[in-house]
Amino acid sequence: MLRIAVPNKGSLADASIEILKEAGYRQRTDSRDLVLIDPANGVEFYYLRPRDIAIYVGSGELEAGITGRDLLIDSGADAQEILPLDFGGSTFRFAGPTQEKLSLSSISGKRVATAYPGLVQKHLSDLKIKADVVRLDGAVESSIRLGVADLIADVVSTGNTLRQAGLAIFGDPILVSEAILIKGKAPAAAAELEILIRRLQGVVTARQYVLLDYDIPKKSVDQACAITPGLESPTISPLQKPDWVAVRAMVLRKDTNRLMDELWALGARGILVTDIHACRL
Repeated sequence: MLRIAVPNKGSLADASIEILKEAGYRQRTDSRDLVLIDPANGVEFYYLRPRDIAIYVGSGELEAGITGRDLLIDSGADAQEILPLDFGGSTFRFAGPTQEKLSLSSISGKRVATAYPGLVQKHLSDLKIKADVVRLDGAVESSIRLGVADLIADVVSTGNTLRQAGLAIFGDPILVSEAILIKGKAPAAAAELEILIRRLQGVVTARQYVLLDYDIPKKSVDQACAITPGLESPTISPLQKPDWVAVRAMVLRKDTNRLMDELWALGARGILVTDIHACRL
């Protein structure tokens, strides 16, 4: 039976449960449940602290898990990313006092406060920069004012919290993170794991794409297919009007309105958009 770790709380928890439900797996209804067995799919779910998931998977106690890319790297666990899940996005950046002109070279010899010491230390090692990484569990932006650190490395969204603390971002992002599916080096239940990967990939794709249907004059079909090439190739069907055809293609959800405008300008009519609930590609 495949054993999968799921975040029990935090920003990834609800979204992880939702994507597993969409993939056809049972999920707990009581947040106090620590284990749930889904016999129909040959899976056991273990609800764990997000920071611990990579450790359990890397040690071989569990075969797979959902966690953040940041947490996997920070843990140093012997586990590997196998599928990005397209939610729980975050960006890690360096920041320091606004009055200082800072660059990556400014980090050398400084104290850098962070809640992700493993991640930051690895990044600094990759850059061949020596610095003293100070581990904090929270309120990292206050560490400079309190004299604990000279610089910080933290998750940044809008940057408002940093500005309020008198800090400014500098350098390239340390990491762009999101929720990911991970596995150990030699997972058991390989068949069930492959099914899990295909199902989750199907949900991710279904969330990213929609089906676009439209009618177009035959004379413009090549131009229309260049606008909507689909994943393999668009489906083209004849219409009762001999000089018109119907076209169906998968397109990225985020591009839908722009593509509809381009198709309309080309002469397409009856343009319809349909959600995809699941797929296998």
